[in-house]
Amino acid sequence: PAGRAINIVQSHNVYININLLKTMKASEFSNILAAIIVLTIVISLSFLIKGNFSTLALSFLFASIIILIHVFSKKLIAFALDANVEHQLWGISRFGFESKHHLKKEFPAGIVFPLFLSLVSIGTFKLMTLLVYETRALKVRAAKRFGFYSYTEITEWHNGVIGAAGIVSVLLLSLISYLLPSSSSFNLEILAKMAAFYSFWNIIPISNLDGSQIFF
Repeated sequence: PAGRAINIVQSHNVYININLLKTMKASEFSNILAAIIVLTIVISLSFLIKGNFSTLALSFLFASIIILIHVFSKKLIAFALDANVEHQLWGISRFGFESKHHLKKEFPAGIVFPLFLSLVSIGTFKLMTLLVYETRALKVRAAKRFGFYSYTEITEWHNGVIGAAGIVSVLLLSLISYLLPSSSSFNLEILAKMAAFYSFWNIIPISNLDGSQIFF
């Protein structure tokens, strides 16, 4: 009887053990790496212009921490909701409100805008709108047809929760970095400021950035 009960339970519940790293495609990994490099330039440019080249490695570390926390916090929440999120560099494919107003080739806004504005402002203007995400339901979600999971498609609410997880996680990073003691060689105040800036830029509801997916 006990074995039969276990079989019944297992027949009604499908468990798929997925490693978060294995769900990342090579293209997503490349986009995340590109975002880290761009964010490193945005953070460090004002220091480099002043001849402070020692901050380049620290800027790369801080950029990596911010991007990876932003990405994997969304992936963890998505995984809890039997879904997966895939990140790519922010791109613009249309320039008007009509369906015919499409660009022949997607404009790499997540690279061009942050780098261009950083250069023309000599590192003062730090635009950090780099990555966007897309949420897809996992097959296991289709096996759950009761209660909280009485639907198989990702709802707007769940998609918003996933996006909010990334913003809140980076804001918590900013707060923790601000409260921790800093040193001249490892200035956590820079990390706190950059994490706060990153959250602010990405919560703006424009295009398909996180803010648009959270609020609309």
